[in-house]
Amino acid sequence: LPSYRSHQLQAGRVDAVAALTRLQMAQEQHRAAHGLYASQLSALRGVGGASPQGRYSLAMALTGAEAYRATATARPDGPQAGDRECTALTLDVVQGFAQSGPSARCWQR
Repeated sequence: LPSYRSHQLQAGRVDAVAALTRLQMAQEQHRAAHGLYASQLSALRGVGGASPQGRYSLAMALTGAEAYRATATARPDGPQAGDRECTALTLDVVQGFAQSGPSARCWQR
């Protein structure tokens, strides 16, 4: 049973990866149109405050003139709540170059 639960949690991380990938694409479109990254999720087309399946909450903050950090955090009342290894997946982008965290395993790479 623990092995099955571990597999379920790992499969659920796809939701966070999809959300952060969509956010990154929307940010690049915004940057191409406006010259800067958006400072708020609401400025991005097709991006909301939750992942597609609703397992994660999304947040984003500018970290520099041409940089931002996006975070997908498992909802405390959702199916990913027990995922201690990958509670929050992050995407740090500087001038279009991305660094994912906290580990490649969380991103299934």
